[in-house]
Amino acid sequence: MKFTPEHDALRRTTKQFVDSQINPFVDEWEEAGIFPAHELFRKMGELGLLGVCKPEENGGMGLDYSYNMVVTEELGKINCGGVPMAIGVQTDMATPALARFGSKELRDEFLTPAIAGEYVASIAVSEPHAGSDVAAIKTTALKDGDDYIINGTKMWITNSTQADFLCLLANTSDDKPHVNKSLIVVPTKAAGVSFSKKLNKLGMRSSDTAQIFLDNVRVPQRYVIGAEGMGFMMQMMQFQEERLYGAANAVGGLESCIDKTIAYCRERTTFGQPLIDNQSIHFRLAELRTEVECLRALTYQACEQHISGQDVTLLASMAKLKAGRLMREVTDSCLQYWGGQGFMWENPIARAYRDGRLVSIGGGADEIMLGIICKLTNTLPSKKKK
Repeated sequence: MKFTPEHDALRRTTKQFVDSQINPFVDEWEEAGIFPAHELFRKMGELGLLGVCKPEENGGMGLDYSYNMVVTEELGKINCGGVPMAIGVQTDMATPALARFGSKELRDEFLTPAIAGEYVASIAVSEPHAGSDVAAIKTTALKDGDDYIINGTKMWITNSTQADFLCLLANTSDDKPHVNKSLIVVPTKAAGVSFSKKLNKLGMRSSDTAQIFLDNVRVPQRYVIGAEGMGFMMQMMQFQEERLYGAANAVGGLESCIDKTIAYCRERTTFGQPLIDNQSIHFRLAELRTEVECLRALTYQACEQHISGQDVTLLASMAKLKAGRLMREVTDSCLQYWGGQGFMWENPIARAYRDGRLVSIGGGADEIMLGIICKLTNTLPSKKKK
C-alpha cells in the first residue's frame, strides 16, 4: 500500500478532529451512555469525513477505499470503542448499498444528508433469534398498493435511538431465504416505529443501542434499495466493508493500547526499576506490536483487492477474525501490566478490554468467519459416504 500526500493530509485532519472534538468528551459520553451523534456527525460532514469514498454527486469525495481506511485507522485512536463503531455504522454499514445500488431519488433523499451529517443512519439486520444467521430473519415487508407494510423487530441496533433512518433487511416474498430479502430505507419517524430503552451493554457504553419494533410500518416501495429480492446479496457485500472497517479500526485501537501501556510501564517503578526494564514485559510488547503489524498488512492487502474490484470476502473475513482475536489478546496482556490500576473501571485499557470483545461477535462471529475461510480455502471436512 503506497500512501500519497493526500492520504497523509486526510490522516492529519482526522487525528486533529479526534484530538480536539472527540477524546476530550469521551469520559462524559461513556458516563451518559450516549454521545451527541447529530452534533458530532455534522462536524465530521463539514470535513468530508463521512463520505470519503461516496459519490461526489451526493456530497462525497469520490475517493477509493484506501482513503477511507486511513480515516478509519485514526478513528481507532478514539479513547473508546462506542463512538468509532457508531461512525462506522454511518459510513461502512448502513450506506454502502444505498450509495452503490440506490436510485438517484433515494440517494438524494437519504444518502446526501447522511454524508453531510444531517441524518444519522442505522443498519437494521439482526433480530433476537438471528444475529450471524442473517437468512433466519423474520421481519416482513408485504406490498399494499404502492407501499410496503413492515412488521417485525430488530435487535442490538447501533445509533438506533438517534437515527433518522434505518437500512433495514426484510423478507419481501415467500421465496428461498437467500432470494426473498430486500434492503429498505425506513425513516424512524414513520408511524409504527418504536424503540426499547437503551440496552445495558458490557462495553461500547457511549454508543446508544436498542431494540426496534416495527408495527404495520408503511413506507413507499420506492424506498427499496436496488432490486427487490437482492437484499441478502447486497447485505453480504456491505458486510465486507463492515469487516474491513472493523479490522482497520482495530489497528489504530491496538496501537493506541500498546502505546499507553509502554508509557505507563516507563513511569511505573517496582523493586527499584521501571516496569519496562523487565525483559518479559518489553519482549511481550514487542511481540504484540509485531502481531498488530501483521494485521495491518493483511488489512492493507484486503483493501488493495477491494479497490481493484476483486472479491475480498476471504481476506476481509481473515482480517475481521484476526482483529477480534488480537483485541482480546492485546488488551488482556496490556491490562496485566497495569496491575490493580488496570482492573479499575475508568482505566483506558479496561475500557478497551470491554469494548474490544464485541469485535469477535458483531458483523459475523468468529465462528462465521472461520466457516467462510474454510469454504473459500477448501478446508471443510469431507462428507462421509453413506
